[in-house]
Amino acid sequence: MATKAKKNPRLASGRKRARQNVKLNAANTSLRSKYRTVVKNVEKAVLAGDKVKATELFAKAQSVIDSVADKGIFHKNKAARDKSRLSAKVKALATAA
Repeated sequence: MATKAKKNPRLASGRKRARQNVKLNAANTSLRSKYRTVVKNVEKAVLAGDKVKATELFAKAQSVIDSVADKGIFHKNKAARDKSRLSAKVKALATAA
């Protein structure tokens, strides 16, 4: 038995909270996945050496990263750090070519 089954709350407010948690967890998981995918796509473009694609993807990635950080899925400083590192990689690619 890997995971222990959770008991159902007795109070109505607790039951409602459990229902809400399922929805919120699904939404947060989706946003977290979207964030990671966007970051990964930019890094792939940089590794491939595709300057135009990397620049285009980075521009889209910035808005996704900011919106996820605003929702509190990741800390704002983590988002800023990730944007900074991606930006540096894209700029290095631009100057290398």
